[in-house]
Amino acid sequence: MLTLQQLTKQYGTKPVLRGIDWQLDAGQVYGLVGVNGAGKTTLFRCIAGLEPFGGSLESPLHPLKNHLGWLPTHPIFLSRMTGAEYLRLCCTARRVPVPNLNQHNLFELPLNEYAEHYSTGMKKKLALLGLLLQRNQLYLLDEPFNGLDIQSNTLLLEIIAALRAKGRTVVLASHIFSTLRDSCDQIALLQGGQLTDQVAPESYEALDQQLRAATRPANLDALSADW
Repeated sequence: MLTLQQLTKQYGTKPVLRGIDWQLDAGQVYGLVGVNGAGKTTLFRCIAGLEPFGGSLESPLHPLKNHLGWLPTHPIFLSRMTGAEYLRLCCTARRVPVPNLNQHNLFELPLNEYAEHYSTGMKKKLALLGLLLQRNQLYLLDEPFNGLDIQSNTLLLEIIAALRAKGRTVVLASHIFSTLRDSCDQIALLQGGQLTDQVAPESYEALDQQLRAATRPANLDALSADW
């Protein structure tokens, strides 16, 4: 589905991605974990064709951007555009039929209201629904669980499982390891601009402990005594 070879990216003289090698297969769900600022969003933007980069990106889908759906952490919508209008635009942009939107309104969104007035969670649901209606083959979901309520999180997990069953490729980026454990076939750790670990489910616990140890402040115990 997608092969990244020595993908690099820098802003000015600051390197962000330092040679990413990653094989993403159809029908698999991948997790991308790393601390804030590790470069997860930058990597997604490079794959989506929104940033120039070094190295190579190979896929049988041409052009890749016409088969790819990217969910940013904070979706942005045009002013005075309703949810229904946004969904119609998503379908028209990919030349797919516009379905009965009420029947496909998985998250029970107020589609006749302006999307800019939606809550943070509602905006994320609308953007995700637009990607699903486009029938993409590759999904890049950046912090998809943030801002969603418990019921929507559960539904999102079911959606991800359905996409896997349909042979789609899904990549979930998060700095919260627990959101990835139940849905991913593989989790990759991005640190220092490289994928330093790519682990299967049987190694998730060890990777989780590694992340906890690496991010735990050394003076936490001493400080907590004063709380």
